[in-house]
Amino acid sequence: MPGGVPMAWMKGLYRTPPIFVSHGEGATFFDVDGNGYLDFNVCDLSMTMGYGHPAIEEAVCSQIHRGAHFLLPGEDAIVVSELLAERTGIPCWQFTLSASGANTEVLRIARFLTGRDKVVVFGGHYHGHIDETLVDRKDDGVKQALLGLPRDAALDTRIVPFNSLESLEAALVNQDVALVLTEPALSNCNIVLPEPGFLAGVRELTQRYGSLLCLDEAHTFQFADGGLGRHWRLGCDFLVLGKGLGSGVSFGLYGMTDDIAHVVARHIDIDTGPAGLATGGTLYASALAMAAARAALEQVLTPAAFERVTRLGARLADGLDGLFESKNLPWKAFRLGPRSGYCLASELPKNFNEAEVSLDYEFIDSRRVFMANRGIWDAVASAGPQVSFAHTASDVDRYLATAGLFLDELLV
Repeated sequence: MPGGVPMAWMKGLYRTPPIFVSHGEGATFFDVDGNGYLDFNVCDLSMTMGYGHPAIEEAVCSQIHRGAHFLLPGEDAIVVSELLAERTGIPCWQFTLSASGANTEVLRIARFLTGRDKVVVFGGHYHGHIDETLVDRKDDGVKQALLGLPRDAALDTRIVPFNSLESLEAALVNQDVALVLTEPALSNCNIVLPEPGFLAGVRELTQRYGSLLCLDEAHTFQFADGGLGRHWRLGCDFLVLGKGLGSGVSFGLYGMTDDIAHVVARHIDIDTGPAGLATGGTLYASALAMAAARAALEQVLTPAAFERVTRLGARLADGLDGLFESKNLPWKAFRLGPRSGYCLASELPKNFNEAEVSLDYEFIDSRRVFMANRGIWDAVASAGPQVSFAHTASDVDRYLATAGLFLDELLV
């Protein structure tokens, strides 16, 4: 295995030698040497329901016994689609294996519907491992962000600053943009919140210039009941979800309006017929994924559960703010539902350039190692500590106590 791991992120995300895991229970996982780690990274939001949640375990084990996949729909597909429509207000749904796959299909559908090729994203974005969004803005234009991408990967992508409607309009005015793809709040450069009226302005501009709008809530669906789109009453054409909704089972999905769904239904890729839309995959929408999604939506991601983790998230953010104040640090805590973090500035950021100040890798790496050695697994660099549905108030207090020890050590 290159780097000694079966998937490169298992080493690259942490920049420390990998820990080999034996098992997890609730909010804690254990390595092969018997050390326990209270997890505030929650597998980058793919395990926010905790390890071994009874509802997920029962649903998955039962479905494995009855058959993991059939390449045909079952009753769970109807229930999950209805539950998602009720929760989000988006009526029609399709499953993939990941949010990357969902964003890929959304972009393809948008290009077909509009007859355009361009996509707009915001600085600080992350929308999965797809060519069009693995790009950064450089002094000489938009360029590939990683190795191995085609030379023309960045040609169809425009990057504009978050919270700047003027910049967005300039990117749309030529009417060649198929899709504007954004999170409701940026969550992969810590947290950048939208300013009042910004997202409503994004919706108005996309409609004015004939572009479609996709809200990528692969992360932020777990920040509020029904996602931030529902919580903030946002309009959109597509909605992307992912991370297995935090169940640990691999699936992503995307919703769309009725009008778009009718077009998709008329252009299904039929194996023996004319070419249709380039969507689908052999392991997409498995019975296993549907069973996990149904259990998650019916039994775990309940309104009461969201209220509880929101309170715990506020406890975490309030605690960090208290630590910063007590140690005379001119910092603030990020806060959005269950997510918090370390803003290494006196004002919260409004765009990626301002958020980048808090991506201090030496600070983050030293904090993660300090806390791991004391049984706390802290967040990856681009995120921040997050409360899971398995955490308790005492878990939050333990994190804060350990963070206080780290700051004391840092300030000596």
